Amino acid sequence: MHMTVTGWVYLDGAYIPAQDATISPFDRGYLFAHAAYEVTAVFNGAFVDFDQHLARLGRTLDGLEIERPDVDLRSVHQEMLTRNALTEGLIYIQVTSGMQGPRDYYGPETLTPSVFSFATHKQLISDVARDGITTISYPDTRWSRRDLKTTQLLTQTLAYRAARRAGTESAILHEDGVVTEAASANLWIVTDDGALVTRDLSSALLAGITRARLVSLFSEFETVEERAFTLDELRSAREAFTSSTGVVIAPVLSVDGTLIGTGVPGPVTRKVQAAYYAYLGADLRAYDWL
Repeated sequence: MHMTVTGWVYLDGAYIPAQDATISPFDRGYLFAHAAYEVTAVFNGAFVDFDQHLARLGRTLDGLEIERPDVDLRSVHQEMLTRNALTEGLIYIQVTSGMQGPRDYYGPETLTPSVFSFATHKQLISDVARDGITTISYPDTRWSRRDLKTTQLLTQTLAYRAARRAGTESAILHEDGVVTEAASANLWIVTDDGALVTRDLSSALLAGITRARLVSLFSEFETVEERAFTLDELRSAREAFTSSTGVVIAPVLSVDGTLIGTGVPGPVTRKVQAAYYAYLGADLRAYDWL
């Protein structure tokens, strides 16, 4: 899961070396976390579901009352890909409500955005996809608009730190035993009757782009249930996995020390991985563990 930040970034109209990028500490993104972000995967030199990521960014900006930037974000992403010679990895776009004068909760009526983008080289289909992850459960203390992809990631940060201290890789967020999602991914379970279940969309969780793609890939030949489920259902599931842009499909082996199924990636998870990797255009022969 190692990532390497690349040399060129974009900041408010200019492409500059990363070490030269400076952002004011009076930016409202820093003062109030009043900011949105998106991350788009690059595989074999091509963007994955870029239009869907751009649309979600627009919805988040509207929800945060930040003006949509007067920038061709597709061109920015393409230039970032080219300048950083990125063939596989991630491109982040961060849009804050900008530096709007003295610290003031309200600020001006129109919030002029600041736009920052950077890229990372990262292997998307990594050992995590092959081997899976262990998890802990963690209370979901986030604000009530989790459908907006904002930079308010404190709960997720603390969840990952707690998971690391517990000797696991990630955390499953829940409210009173009802699962919302994983710390930075949507969560899926496979029931005893073979159905795929993932949380139904609402303001309680982020509408994942990879999640949506999986629903479309499997709607014709797999049973997909979109509903809430509990930690107890997760513990008794036959299989579980997460879906996200950065880690793609990660088998979940355990939660709080309880094995899920047999404690190894299962056949449905492998089928999901194979279908999504094929969608990406990956050569499935390279992954003899599928």
